[in-house]
Amino acid sequence: MSTECRDECFLYMISCFRPRLKQCIRVVPVLDWLPSLSREEKEKVRVAAEQRGDVEGAEELLRAVERGPRGQGWFPEFLQALEKSGCDLAAHYVNPSQLPSPTEEADHDLCVHLVQLLHATLVDRMQARQVAEMCLQMNIFQEEDLERISAVTETRGNRDGARELLSRIVQKKDWFSPFLVALRQTQHEDLADDLSGNTGGKENNGNGVKNSTNKETEAASQPGHSVVKDLKQQENLNSGSVSENGVLETSVEKNSVVLESDVATEDRSVSNMNENLEQSSTTSNSDEDEMESRASPEPDLILRDYQMEVAKPALNGENIIICLPTGSGKTRVAVYITKDHLDKKKRASEPGKVIVLVNKVPLVEQHLRKEFNPFLKRWYQVIGLSGDSQLKISFPEVVRRYDVIISTAQILENSLLNATEEDEEGVHLSDFSLIIIDECHHTQKEGVYNNIMRRYIKEKMKNRKLAKENKPLIPQPQILGLTASPGVGGANSNPKAEEHILKICANLDARRIMTVEEYASQLKNQVKEPFKKTVIADDKRKDPFRERIIEIMTDIQNYCKLYPKSEFGSQPYEQWVIREEKKAAKEEKRKERVCAEHLKKYNDALQINDTIRMVDAYNHLNNFYKEEKIKKTIGSDDDEPAVSKQDETDEFLIDLFHAKKKQLKELARKPEYENEKLIKLRNTLMEEFTKTKEPRGIIFTKTRQSAFALFQWIMDNPKFEEVGIKAHYLIGAGHNSETKPMTQNEQREVIDKFRGGSVNLLIATTVAEEGLDIKECNIVIRYGLVTNEIAMLQARGRARADESTYALVASSGSGAVEREDVNIYREKMMYKAIQHVQRMPQEEYLNKIESFQLQSIMEKQMKAKRDQRKTYKKNPSLITFLCKNCHKLICSGEDIQVIENMHHVSVKKDFQHLYHTRENKTLQDKHADYQTNVEIICKDCGQAWGNMMVHRGLDLPCLKIRNFVVVFEDKKATKEIFKKWVELPIRFPTFDYAAHCPSSDED
Repeated sequence: MSTECRDECFLYMISCFRPRLKQCIRVVPVLDWLPSLSREEKEKVRVAAEQRGDVEGAEELLRAVERGPRGQGWFPEFLQALEKSGCDLAAHYVNPSQLPSPTEEADHDLCVHLVQLLHATLVDRMQARQVAEMCLQMNIFQEEDLERISAVTETRGNRDGARELLSRIVQKKDWFSPFLVALRQTQHEDLADDLSGNTGGKENNGNGVKNSTNKETEAASQPGHSVVKDLKQQENLNSGSVSENGVLETSVEKNSVVLESDVATEDRSVSNMNENLEQSSTTSNSDEDEMESRASPEPDLILRDYQMEVAKPALNGENIIICLPTGSGKTRVAVYITKDHLDKKKRASEPGKVIVLVNKVPLVEQHLRKEFNPFLKRWYQVIGLSGDSQLKISFPEVVRRYDVIISTAQILENSLLNATEEDEEGVHLSDFSLIIIDECHHTQKEGVYNNIMRRYIKEKMKNRKLAKENKPLIPQPQILGLTASPGVGGANSNPKAEEHILKICANLDARRIMTVEEYASQLKNQVKEPFKKTVIADDKRKDPFRERIIEIMTDIQNYCKLYPKSEFGSQPYEQWVIREEKKAAKEEKRKERVCAEHLKKYNDALQINDTIRMVDAYNHLNNFYKEEKIKKTIGSDDDEPAVSKQDETDEFLIDLFHAKKKQLKELARKPEYENEKLIKLRNTLMEEFTKTKEPRGIIFTKTRQSAFALFQWIMDNPKFEEVGIKAHYLIGAGHNSETKPMTQNEQREVIDKFRGGSVNLLIATTVAEEGLDIKECNIVIRYGLVTNEIAMLQARGRARADESTYALVASSGSGAVEREDVNIYREKMMYKAIQHVQRMPQEEYLNKIESFQLQSIMEKQMKAKRDQRKTYKKNPSLITFLCKNCHKLICSGEDIQVIENMHHVSVKKDFQHLYHTRENKTLQDKHADYQTNVEIICKDCGQAWGNMMVHRGLDLPCLKIRNFVVVFEDKKATKEIFKKWVELPIRFPTFDYAAHCPSSDED
């Protein structure tokens, strides 16, 4: 790489990761190692740091670096200065070859959050100098760090010394696990236990630091990883603008709950599937008969040369992964292998049974109707299991009756779990002779695919033992994995990428990973590469709407005395405000909690304004305050006039919005302040939809809210209709977002319209990226959305029509363009890593695979032990539930019982006197005719608590734990907030129907 290119690359990294760099640079020691920086520039930076703090000093330093002399080794000097001054995390963000992966970045952030949550405890109880000396010995700190911490401790006391230590340690790379060890070595075991989530008070110190070449594995082995993971889930789920990664990855249990209502509750246990499983079998319906009369009932099952090339090892009975790009016919290859496998079993008079596992419900019907049933129905019984039809039959019975079963992976996982229960009927892996795993790159970590495959690997290891003892072996199925892209798992070097590929192979017990080599030219002709372009929007527009919102947020911050260090409208601000809301709820500071909740809404509005229109941001706020007014005005049970439940804080916040409402509304209507990104998107759509005879496109966007708002924007603009754009949105079916989900039927209807041409532009969240059979497109646009290299390949694969275009539309300061460049780099790295794995000597490959398999089993066992230690073994009466908003005592743990391992209901006597009921707004919006569309809210403050549900004729209040503060009344009372019931370390009894069912005498 030339010096000029390298300098440009460094500048890109600084612009992309500027906010992070400012948080992790110690200015003064870095200046000591920059001899090329002029004395004037150094003085300017020092003054900024002394007068305005390290963050402002770091900003001044970065500006000086950007102005500095290009070439002549200037950027390597800066990089070396960061490393020598102990700012190793900052050094990694500046150096493209050492850029932390998104996973590492998220884990680091969550560890920092964990320290912030326990900051007061650490400052109170940690001996700063002792821990700092141990950190120096362990190479976390440098001499300069120790000297500074010691000086602060001597002059200002131990508490300030501890604060200095914590502020420095979170700026280091890979600091969390060694820090826990340092705490233990200095007799601070209790603090290490608090940080690691080890409630049992004992932990294997050997787990503290693990020498591993894989950073993600290392993170997983850290003692605090389970806590970090929980935090990560909470952070993700608390976000109002929920990203759609993992949407549609639903399991059949969401559709198989045998209740008299179809009320949606979010707290479901994956380990419980009702025996009565709803399925769909389309082997003989009138639609299909009509199709058969018009087309050949027995289509020829023929593979192209490139397809046969990758299928050959599987046809010989080997476990393999087939890696073929989107649109090249992976599923057809799987059908061919299925038929060949069953034919051979039949000829050999051996039992043959195939299960095809998918991770999204719509894929069941898609694979059944389009691929497996048309080609196999003449010879074999094929069925698809989803939650859409009236047929009810247990899963083990399905397995006995059918030859080919297509189902979501969770159905199989639930039935495998049932097989371990004495009183439950389940299935075993040995009941199948071939397992096909679609989108198999998800076979990692705690995913359902990996849980199934861990059982397989355990049985394989058990078979070795049985073979030595000359005992009968457990029959094992053949495994076939299908993927368009295994990815690199966030790797930033070739060895890490190679390790990721090997881990996927190990998890699937694959003897090899197959890509097209001999017939690559045929594949290239089949799968067209789209023209790629990047459209950059200048984000320096005048934005008075944003300025007004920031003014309101500043007023709220001053009112409740909450002062963040993050930028308004940013992700860090959102994370900060969520933490503050939780903290205030636990400390019963209602003023701060309510203000934090409102600040979150204003921050959402800033993000909407940045992505879509001002009017969408205005509507978001206006709807929220309308709902607040309804919530705070509650009618009594005796039909008396409604009374206001507002306190001083509510009045301040509502009055503040209404005082600015008119001004915001007027600004939102002014076209001169329109979002520059929308102008670029409009131009791109106009250009692409006028140059093709039958255009078809997809816009990928981050959130459901933005998908719906973009759809409204297109509907409101007649110019789009003039060029023939017929748009519709396509979003996920999950319930983790404030925006109402689409049902699977609604999704299917939109996709069918898109196939038929009555819709020619989909505005989709990531639900449309992977797997779904969406007709080939001329234009695919990623609207400010950049995730990982797998998603990029999947989205790009949608643009497979002739002369198609793949475009990224993003603002210049968003970092999206740089992330896309990183993804392109990782894509190349992935193919290189796959080639290297393919050319590895077989013995070396198998040894590495076995090693990773053992590691995976050990990690699962360690996690199970940690989870077991965390479970609260004592009586449920030791916990109580307070309303999250007004902190009124609601009930105790003794009042909670569970229906079907998922619905938590209160059975407290006279509980109905504590709440009011009102219609559920979400169900009302969807015009759903449910038996129980009733929400329960606090009688005193209007806080939502959950829903009423009907169970076998009984009306029961079903509570959502996220709406309560949980108080643990043990030796020392503690308060916590949980997102899901499964996170609460206590188990409740099963609902006693007989005890609560009215007797016939009472009737």
